[in-house]
Formats: sequence, structure tokens, C-alpha cells
Amino acid sequence: MAEYKGILVHCEVAEGKLTSMATELLGGGRKLADDLGEPLSAVLIGSGVAGLAQEVIAFGADKVYVVEDALIKDYQTDPYIMVMEKITKEAMPQVIMLGQTSIGRDLAPRLAFHLSTTANLGCLELAVDTETKRLLQTKPVYGGNALAIFISETDPQIATVRAKAMSPLEPDPARKGEVITVDAGLAPSLIRTTVLEKVPEEVAGIKLEDAEVVVAGGRGIGGPEGFQQLEDLAKLLKGAVGATRPPCDNGWVPTGQQVGLTGKIVTPDLYIAVAVSGASQHMSGCSGSKNIIAINKDEEANIFREARYGVVGDWKKILPAFTEKLKELLAG
Repeated sequence: MAEYKGILVHCEVAEGKLTSMATELLGGGRKLADDLGEPLSAVLIGSGVAGLAQEVIAFGADKVYVVEDALIKDYQTDPYIMVMEKITKEAMPQVIMLGQTSIGRDLAPRLAFHLSTTANLGCLELAVDTETKRLLQTKPVYGGNALAIFISETDPQIATVRAKAMSPLEPDPARKGEVITVDAGLAPSLIRTTVLEKVPEEVAGIKLEDAEVVVAGGRGIGGPEGFQQLEDLAKLLKGAVGATRPPCDNGWVPTGQQVGLTGKIVTPDLYIAVAVSGASQHMSGCSGSKNIIAINKDEEANIFREARYGVVGDWKKILPAFTEKLKELLAG
């Protein structure tokens, strides 16, 4: 029986381009492959994706499996599982990495079932055990109150990774690699659904997960009017506005702005938390920020344990003064 070896990354494509999730996985996969002393492979699935193979190699892959078929232009569970199962049996990877996206969350557990193995979803970190060479899969548990490390005893080891948990490498256009074209072998009868329309999420300004500065508000903001002040500050700093879960649940801001365990993971250079208590579920989404500044009237709030700088007081008085001072400094 063939030996499981190396890392396989599922690279998602959107609008004809590699997603940021794909390049992050390639960066993390490259490190794992180097630690194991084994190759890094990647798979591109869809229609019109072959032209991205060299870019995948530039971001760290040694080998790229390309599956082109008009029937799988859009993601559909059944045909994607068949294709991934086929690629896995050919590549025999020890580890399969997918993004913690709508596709990855749907695909990983089903693929694991088909391969009689396990899948661990929502990992924050992947590493190699130096003694056993097994994958150490770290993820939050108990509502984000603790981190647990999981080890799978079966191969391939399948894991989905959260956005921003890994960093992409600087692309090297001179890198050489192997491109393998694989026939999907799909019959039209396998396609049981049809995509009638795609409605892209409307995002004004900088995307939250890509922003270098995030100004986030919590329940203490009190309503949508308060978030307008956060928006003004974010525009001044060329950043984006985030929120904890209550403001999103109350409809003060769109759910797409939620940061946390059940929201988005952000790792900005500067994270300004306004009237945010610092609950573990929220902090799991922003703890990777390089600098956290907290403004809260409760000096015992947990956010001050996480913040580098903190101001105790009423945000309605502090934030306007802070914004005006910034305008002066930027104007000067």
C-alpha cells in the first residue's frame, strides 16, 4: 500500500483569482512541508483555473493538480467531493489543508467520511510534532475560553484553517514546479443543482479582514448612531469598522462586520476597541492584532488585560476628543 506523504492544499478561486485564503494556506503549508521534509502540493478545481497554476507554484507549491471542467465552474458538494477524493488517492498526502470558508466547512467533513479519516475544523494553528511527525491542530474550545491541540491517528489528516491564521509567502515567479492535469471524469447527471444568480456582498471601502486599522464597537455603543462616530474615525485612519456580536444581532451594523469566534478573524496593525468588554468569543477574532487600544468605562473589563493601551472613561467624551486630536496631527 502506498505511503501517505506530503501536504495538499485546496486552493479556492474567486472571480478568476486565487483567494487570500489560498495564498495563506500555501504559506502555512510550505512551512509544514519543510518541517516534514516532504513536498507541498496544491489542487485547483473549476473552469478556467489552469492559468493560475504557475502563481500557485510561485506562492510555494512544488506540484499543482489542475482539474478543469465546465460542470464544476461553481462549487457543488457532490462533484467536488468526487474530484477531491480522486486527487487524494493519486497524491496520497499525509495532510490536507482547506480554508475555514463556506466551501471548506462543507467539503472537509464530507471528504473525511469518504476517506474514512477525521477532519478538524476552524484551526488557528497547525504544526508538526517533532517526535511523531503527526499534525498538531490547535483550535478554540469551550466557546473560545481555551485552546486545545488535537492529533489525528488516521491519514490523511484533514484540517480547515481560519483566515489570517497563516501568512502567505512573498511570491517567487522564478520558482519551478510540476503541473498535473487531471480529468474530472464527471457525468452531467451528477450535477443536481444549478446556480441561477450570484449576489456579491456589498462592501464600502476597505474589507474588514484586509484592513490595517480596525475600529470596533461593542454593546456599550448603544445604537447605530454611535457606530457613525466609529465610521468617522475609521475613515480618518483609512481603516474599517468592526463589531462584537450584540450590535450585529441588534441590527446596528451588518453581520459581515462581526469580529470573533462566530465572525471574522482580523489581524490589523491597530485595533481600537470602543465599549468592548473583551469577552473571549470576541477576543478570539482579534487577539492577533499587533496593537490593541481599549476605551471602556469599566476599569475591570477584560479588554484591558488584552490591550497594550487603555483609557477608562465614557467613550462619548473620549472618542470625539481623540478624533479631533488625530485630525490636528494629520493636518500638521
